[in-house]
Amino acid sequence: MKIKHWDMFAFVLGYHILLLALLPACIANFSWAAFWLFLATYIMGGMAITVGYHRLYAHRAYTANPLFEWIVLLSSALSFEMSALKWSHDHRLHHNHCDTEKDPYSIKKGFWYAHILWLFDFERKYDATLVADLEKNPRVMLQHKHYGLFLLGVNFAVFLIGWWVTGSAIASFYMGFLLRLAFIHHCTWFINSLCHTVGAKTYARELSAVDNALMAFLTFGEGYHNYHHAFAGDYRNGIRWYHFDPTKWTIWLASKVGLAKNLRALNTLTLRKSLIQKDRKLLIAHLNEEVDEAAQELRAKIEELAAHFDEKTQELMNKLREIKEVSQSQRAHLQAEIKELRRGLKRSWSEWVELTTATVRQYDIVHAH
Repeated sequence: MKIKHWDMFAFVLGYHILLLALLPACIANFSWAAFWLFLATYIMGGMAITVGYHRLYAHRAYTANPLFEWIVLLSSALSFEMSALKWSHDHRLHHNHCDTEKDPYSIKKGFWYAHILWLFDFERKYDATLVADLEKNPRVMLQHKHYGLFLLGVNFAVFLIGWWVTGSAIASFYMGFLLRLAFIHHCTWFINSLCHTVGAKTYARELSAVDNALMAFLTFGEGYHNYHHAFAGDYRNGIRWYHFDPTKWTIWLASKVGLAKNLRALNTLTLRKSLIQKDRKLLIAHLNEEVDEAAQELRAKIEELAAHFDEKTQELMNKLREIKEVSQSQRAHLQAEIKELRRGLKRSWSEWVELTTATVRQYDIVHAH
């Protein structure tokens, strides 16, 4: 790899050297106030990336009012991850060309390339059509044009506040800047590296992205990366009740107080339909390579059950549209039909899970459910 961006290389290397060089001084000046300073700035900077850069700007998973946007854009200065425009540009490239040569941080080039080395090597060819929507946003463009001032103003203010709170300039600089920067950066970079190598392919086995619960905890919900790559427009990454996704909770709460709206979320039916189609394609491709009679029977069952689920899903959607147009007297009958269709689809999903579980066990295929 040839280093093309020496300024970026010098900055990243420089603050890592300072982390080691100033560690003894930090230990000597450690206080719980300094720790809380680190934690607060880490959460604010990290959440600005996940709530704002990622789900708001890069994926347009919801819309936000100007006040909410300014909170995001100012807090993002704590992360030192480029302007929202550049970040979204690169991230959309990643999704559009995942695991190819055009992917800025393709895991195909190696773990460490995806993690950090791409920053020094990737030659960004700015494509305005990728972010045409963001170029129309005056707040995003103001931050982009004056990003250096945003960085200087916000971080100097945090340093002064930290100095006042901790009573130590070195503690404020180390815990409220250097350590915060390292944690935000490496946790973000681990999404590009670790979350494309170690974890479960719960929703899209054909992708390199995986779900990693530890990274979800460290990155405020971003670790459910396989789901995200499968359904990138969803404002949630963790869709189960037990998934740790404070980014999702923050967006939902913002919508309840009028700071956000138009939250995009995949419903359970659409999710299951999509998963069945993905499973069907993968399993049939594998079973086509088998010559035994059992494989032929399984192929037929998989095709039949997938087609049945698709047919009943379409029937349910038609009934749901129909119920909006009928009179009150006709509605009770339709509601009973809809209820029965939902029960049937639930049974079909259970049958699908049972069938695919048996198939992957018999033929040693990685299972997703």
